[in-house]
Amino acid sequence: MMRKPELLLPASCLEVLKTAVRYGADAVYIGGEAFGLRAGAKNFTHSDMEEGIQYAHERGVRVYVTANILAHNDDLPGVRAYFNELKEMGPDALIISDPGVFMIAREVLPDMDIHISTQANNTNYNTFLFWQRQGAKRVVTARELSLAEIRQIREKIPRDFEIETFVHGAMCISYSGRCLLSAFMTGRDANQGACTHPCRWKYALMEEKRPGEYFPVEENERGTYIFNSKDLCMVEHIPELMEAGIDSFKVEGRMKTALYVATVARVYRQAIDDYMKDPALYENNLPWYREEIRKGTYREYTTGFFFGKPDHDAQIYDNNTYIKNYTYLGMVQGQDEHGLYVIEQKNKFCVGDVIEIMKQDGRTLRAPVLAMADEDGNPMDSCPHPRQMIHVNLNSQAEEGDILRMPDQEK
Repeated sequence: MMRKPELLLPASCLEVLKTAVRYGADAVYIGGEAFGLRAGAKNFTHSDMEEGIQYAHERGVRVYVTANILAHNDDLPGVRAYFNELKEMGPDALIISDPGVFMIAREVLPDMDIHISTQANNTNYNTFLFWQRQGAKRVVTARELSLAEIRQIREKIPRDFEIETFVHGAMCISYSGRCLLSAFMTGRDANQGACTHPCRWKYALMEEKRPGEYFPVEENERGTYIFNSKDLCMVEHIPELMEAGIDSFKVEGRMKTALYVATVARVYRQAIDDYMKDPALYENNLPWYREEIRKGTYREYTTGFFFGKPDHDAQIYDNNTYIKNYTYLGMVQGQDEHGLYVIEQKNKFCVGDVIEIMKQDGRTLRAPVLAMADEDGNPMDSCPHPRQMIHVNLNSQAEEGDILRMPDQEK
């Protein structure tokens, strides 16, 4: 019998962790304030990590902590101290790429599950077997692998040794994300978590004897982005992913918003559950998955390397602009004594706007904004200053944790 895969969502902060849990994650991966590969994310303080792990565990959701930098000598004492702190918090696993960091984890946290990061270049079944013999619980496949290669790995490793694979999100131009561009061009090391994303920048060709003359490379009206890849999206290929024997479907995005995480989590949760219930139901709902997955922020989508090496047009995009069809307005925090919804506003909206309420069960409700007030109860026509708490009459059924969004064409 085919096993139901884990849906693994990213979280940049406590708010996003709670969003991922509410919208269907089986597990969430997070980073502390050091030793993960997303130094630009908000990341978790010690207290936030404790609260997040407790919140997830109370709802049956696992939490994995990233410690997947490629460590230098000076990092190792801090890694040891950090792992000692994690002892008391009780995450479900560590995500590690560096063998030296792996050794410290095995010593300090001998009972902790360890997952081997995609950064470790895991491209063949012998690599998986190597890590299994070292005591790892799971390996994350390199993003360059095809489904055929993953199927072969599944056949060659023990059935209880887990395979995790990225199925959605941004792709890196460098092999398994091992990038030197950022360090070379800006002094900020991607492999230490400080990537400046130079692959998204605009480039031209210059011949050494013609300084100042820039020649376009496959130029269009927007410029040339020769390193810039499309985003991965495999929601239309859930059957193939499951048949390959993947145990965990991983979503990229530890620097993304709650709206992004809610959108992706809700769609993949529905798709996985539909397929497990009835493959025909999954096929019938494909139009909904396609439509909803495009309501988050994304670049054009690709299936990456899953069906073989992609050709240039399938993988490389001709600009670095995200497609953004919806604006994140905020999250419902609860109701006040007057029945108004309390919302931490993220972007501007006004009385009279029609907004959408993303329900955690997959429904989307459209609701007019009938009235709004500030925290002191003073009526407002709009909320021009983000990051404030406001009280809103939506004349609709919302609940704590629901995400509010607005189609950009209605703004």
